[in-house]
Amino acid sequence: MLQTLAITGPIYLVIALGFLAGRAGTFSKLDMRVLGTYVVKFALPALVFTALSQRPVGEVMNGRYVLGYALGSLAVMMLAFGWAWRWQGKSFTLSALCGLGCASSNSGFIGYPIAILAAGPSSAAVGLAMCMLVENLLMIPLTLVMADSGHAGAGKWHRILMQSLVQLSRNPVILAIAGGLAVSLIGIPITGVLARTINMLAMSSAAVSLFVIGGTLTGLRTKGMRRDVTTIALGKLLLHPLAVGVMMWLVPPSDPTLRAAAVVFAATPMLSIYPILAQKYGFEEMCAAALLLATVLSFVTISVALWLLGPVLGWAA
Repeated sequence: MLQTLAITGPIYLVIALGFLAGRAGTFSKLDMRVLGTYVVKFALPALVFTALSQRPVGEVMNGRYVLGYALGSLAVMMLAFGWAWRWQGKSFTLSALCGLGCASSNSGFIGYPIAILAAGPSSAAVGLAMCMLVENLLMIPLTLVMADSGHAGAGKWHRILMQSLVQLSRNPVILAIAGGLAVSLIGIPITGVLARTINMLAMSSAAVSLFVIGGTLTGLRTKGMRRDVTTIALGKLLLHPLAVGVMMWLVPPSDPTLRAAAVVFAATPMLSIYPILAQKYGFEEMCAAALLLATVLSFVTISVALWLLGPVLGWAA
């Protein structure tokens, strides 16, 4: 418990700092949007590039892990999307964002340090890289295509799909993935001034993302969306790790400790940029509230997951 609190405690504190800064008027809502743009276009791509370029391609591309994690995540995403669209009558765009909230993980900022406890440094690093591939090449692009389609209106999904794919090819995160894999494949070392510059941007990603989340919560009104927020948070913390765990049991990776790493990553709250991605569609407040609730509840659920992975299942290192 104390180890988990030591990891998640600073996360809560930075979110609280962003909230207090917004509450005091030090940063406006517009300021938070600008900071969010910085994260998506500069800091996060630097983090992804660093994670991929510093590891061999063979280490990053573990097919069974990617297959199990991707299928488990897609199953939860489609279930959450169907719940929101068909059963709750939400818009297509909001339903797509609900699906992303239930099936995308904060693998870099929360999952990685906790995965080290459960699977060891090597498996945690490999799991982080592969989770980033699934999230940035599959989950986020799919969500944005669906959200853009619903946002643009019915009958235009073919054109919106093509436009989204074109925009995706220019997405800084996707370009960072391609660049990181290329550098890893060719074996070109990134050193000197360039390496330090990229590392500086990467290190700013966590703090600024969490700060923006806190600022987005300023003046947040949860009336009328508490059920949705609770459902998304619980779906993320309970259904996602369960689905990924089942897939890791059905399609186990060659390294047994990777099973534990996959479940840990799935058990973390949703992406810290989740509200930032929702800004374009006007749903950032609901997504920020869901992220906040999931982050608070995750202290309990992650602690339970670590106990199950260790003494109960024997998957942990």
